[in-house]
Amino acid sequence: LSMEFLQGRALTNAIGNLELTGQYAEALKQLGQNLEDVASQEPDPALGNGGLGRLASCFLDSMATLNYPAWGYGLRYRYGLFKQIITKDGQEEVAENWLEMGNPWEIVRNDVSYPLKFYGKVVEGTDGRKHWIGGENIKAVAHDVPIPGYKTKTTNNLRLWSTTVPSQNFDLGAFNAGDHVKANEAHLNAEKICHVLYPGDESSEGKILRLKQQYTLCSASLQDIISRFESRAGDSLNWEDFPSKVAVQMNDTHPTLCIPELMRILMDVKGLSWNESWSITERTVAYTNHTVLPEALEKWSLDIMQKLLPRHVEIIERIDEELMNTIVSKYGTADISLLKQKLKDMRILDNVDLPASVAKLFIKPKEEKGKLLVESLESIAEADEKTESEEEENILSETTEKKGESDSEEAPDAEKEDPEYELDPFTKYDPQLPRVVRMANLCVVGGHSVNGVAEIHSEIVKQDVFNSFYEMWPTKFQNKTNGVTPRRWIRFCNPELSAIISKWIGSDDWILNTDKLAGLKKFADDEDLQSEWRTAKRNNKMKVVSLIRDKTGYVVSPDAMFDVQVKRIHEYKRQLLNILGIVYRYKKMKEMSAKDRIKSFVPRVCIFGGKAFATYVQAKRIVKFITDVAATVNYDPDVGDLLKVVFVPDYNVSVAEKLIPASELSQHISTAGMEASGTSNMKFAMNGCILIGTLDGANVEIREEVGEENFFLFGAHAPEIAGLRQERAEGKFVPDPRFEEVKEYVRSGVFGTSNYDELMGSLEGNEGYGRADYFLVGKDFPSYIECQQKVDEAYRDQKLWTRMSILNTAGSPKFSSDRTIHEYAKDIWDISPVIMP
Repeated sequence: LSMEFLQGRALTNAIGNLELTGQYAEALKQLGQNLEDVASQEPDPALGNGGLGRLASCFLDSMATLNYPAWGYGLRYRYGLFKQIITKDGQEEVAENWLEMGNPWEIVRNDVSYPLKFYGKVVEGTDGRKHWIGGENIKAVAHDVPIPGYKTKTTNNLRLWSTTVPSQNFDLGAFNAGDHVKANEAHLNAEKICHVLYPGDESSEGKILRLKQQYTLCSASLQDIISRFESRAGDSLNWEDFPSKVAVQMNDTHPTLCIPELMRILMDVKGLSWNESWSITERTVAYTNHTVLPEALEKWSLDIMQKLLPRHVEIIERIDEELMNTIVSKYGTADISLLKQKLKDMRILDNVDLPASVAKLFIKPKEEKGKLLVESLESIAEADEKTESEEEENILSETTEKKGESDSEEAPDAEKEDPEYELDPFTKYDPQLPRVVRMANLCVVGGHSVNGVAEIHSEIVKQDVFNSFYEMWPTKFQNKTNGVTPRRWIRFCNPELSAIISKWIGSDDWILNTDKLAGLKKFADDEDLQSEWRTAKRNNKMKVVSLIRDKTGYVVSPDAMFDVQVKRIHEYKRQLLNILGIVYRYKKMKEMSAKDRIKSFVPRVCIFGGKAFATYVQAKRIVKFITDVAATVNYDPDVGDLLKVVFVPDYNVSVAEKLIPASELSQHISTAGMEASGTSNMKFAMNGCILIGTLDGANVEIREEVGEENFFLFGAHAPEIAGLRQERAEGKFVPDPRFEEVKEYVRSGVFGTSNYDELMGSLEGNEGYGRADYFLVGKDFPSYIECQQKVDEAYRDQKLWTRMSILNTAGSPKFSSDRTIHEYAKDIWDISPVIMP
C-alpha cells in the first residue's frame, strides 16, 4: 500500500517485458509510424512525485517478474502533484493533465466498489458490538492497471481507487430549485479526495482532505483484501488463517490507518474479540520506514481524527493504553525517571492525559518538590506494616476510585484528594500544545516488522529514531536495502549500452540476474570495450542535447562533462551546495584569462531537475536561484561552453530515462544521516555514471560495491553531525574564506536584481528557525569544491574515467529491486513464487 506509484510510461515497458520491442517497432513502421514518436505521445501517469513512488513501481515490476502473487494499492489522482513550469520568477505550478485523453492502460472496475464513512458517531448495539453510524458516506471504485513481468506470463495488478457517491446523492430537488452548487455538493466532496497528490495541509480543510485520502486508501484496500480472502476460503473460513494468506506492507506512514481499520473490521463487522483481532492485525501488517526527518514522521491532530474517524480513535486509544501497560511491565517503577522518558518516547498519543492506571505512578508529595514516588501500587501494598505506606495506599486508591474502575479513564487529580500530594505535570494534557497521534509509533507497535531501506538508515532507525522500541522488540527491526528494476532502468532506457553489456558478458541473462554484471570487471581496461562504452555514452548525450534545447532553449555541447543532480528539491538534499559550488567555479573562471580558464577547468554542463512542494518556500527560492544563475552564466561569452547551467522543467520518469544514460557525474550530496537510501544513485551507477556524494543512505553501500577509488567522497560523516550543529550553536564554527567569498559574490548582484538575503541568511547565524545552516552547507563546502577538483583531474584522463564508469556498472548487481523483493518475500511476507502454467 502506497500513496505514490511513479510508474512512468507503460508502452515501452510493456512491450519490453513481453520481448516484443523489435516486432512492435517493425509493425509500426509498416503503418508509417516510428516507435519512439508513438511512445512519446503517452503522458507520464501523475501518481507520484519522488523516490517513494518510484521505489513502489520498481517493486511492482520485480514482483511480477519474479512471479510473486502480489498487488499494489494506491489512489488514482486526477491532477497529480502538479506540472512544473519554470518562468523568470522561478517555479510555477499548474494541474497535471494526464487523464484528459483517458488512460488506455486502466480497466475501470465499476463492479468492484466499497463503502467508506467519515464523521458520524459510535454507538454500542444490542449485540455488544460497536457501530459507527451517521456521517458522510461515499464509495471507492477500483481502476486496475496491469503490471507485466519480464519473460514470464505473470501479470500482476496495481489497483487504484477513485471516490464518488451513488447517483441518489445528487439532490435533484435543489438542482431544480436553482441551487446547483448544493445539488452537486456530495459528489464534489467525494471526488475531490482523489483530485491531488499531497494537497496543501496548512489549512484545517487541507489536513482533513489528506486524512481522508489516507483512510480511503486503507479502508478500500483492506475491504478488497478481506472480500477476496472470504471468497477463496468459502465454507472453510478461519480468521486465524488470515496472516498466513495476507501480508500488508505499509510504504511509509501514509497507510498507518490500516492498523485501526483492520481492527475495526475484524471486531465490529466480523465479530472477533479484541485479542483475536490484535493478534491477526499484528501478524499481517509490516512497516517500511523511509525517513529520519522528524517533520516527515507524520503526526495527526487528535481533534481532527476524533471528528473524522471517531471509531478509529477509540481503537488507537486502547492500543496506546495497552502499550503503556507493556512499558510499565518492562521497566517497572524502580527508576521513575526512566519510565517517564520511555513513555514520552513511545506513546502513540502525545500530549494526552495518561490513563489512571499509569498516572497514579507519578504522584509526588508536595513537601518534597520534584521527588517522585518510586513505589508502584503493588510495592506500597506489600509494605502495609508501615503507617506512612498505608496512608499513601489510601490516597492512591481513592484517586482511582473517584474516577472509576476503567483504566481508560482520565488521570486522577491528586490535589483534590489530598493537598499534600500532586500529579507530575507530565501526566496531564498541556493546553498550549497540540494533541497528536504519532503515526510512526503506531506503525511500529501494530506491525510485526519494521525495516529501513539502507544499512546506515536501518542503524539510525534502531539507534536513534525508534531506539526505545528497538530495546523492547529487537527482533522486529531489519534492513532491506532498496533496489531499482534493471529492466526499465538500463535495458529499456539504455538499449545501446545494454547491447554492449550483453555482447561482452556473452548473454542477456544479467537482465534477470544482475550478479552477471560483475563479469564486466575483467574487461574494464580493454580498449575495444572502452571505445564502445564511450560511443554509447556520447550517443545518449546527443539525445539530451536535443532534450535541453527543446525544454529550455539552451544549446549545450556534447563534448562537455554532463554533471547531473535530479531529485526532489529539499534543503537536506543540498541543491544549494551544488549551485554555490557552480557559482564559485564561475567566479574563478571570470578572474582568469581565457587561456588559463581552458587550462584550469574541464567543460561542464550542470543539469538540475526536480519539483519543490508548492508551499515549501525555501525550496522554491533554491529553484529560482538556480535559474537566475543559469540565465547569467549561459549567456556569458567569457565562459562559453566551459560552463552551462540547466534546470530541466517538470522532471519525471520519462525525463530521467533520457538523462540518466547520458550522465557522467551524478550528485548525491545530502547531509550525512538524513537521506534514508536514495534510488536514483543506484540508477546512475548501473548506467556507468560516477557518483560524487557523502556517506549517506545507499551511497555507503554503492561505494563499497563499486570500489572507493570509483566514487568521489566528501563531507562530514553521520556520527559527527550532531556535534557539528552543537559547535555551531555555541558560536565556534569558523567558515572557510571561500564560502564567505561565494556568498558575497551572490549578494553583489551579478545574478540579477532578485533578493537572496533569505537564502544566504539560512547559512548564517548560530541559532534560530531558518538560520544557522542546519544542513551544514558551509561546513562541507570546502571539502566539496576540493572533491570537484579531483573530478576534473579524473575526467581529463578519459581512459581512467571510462574504466571507473565500467566498474560502476559492474559493481551495481546488489542494487536490483529483484534482490530486495526476494528479501521481503522471504523475511517479511513469507511468500514463494507461483509460476503460471
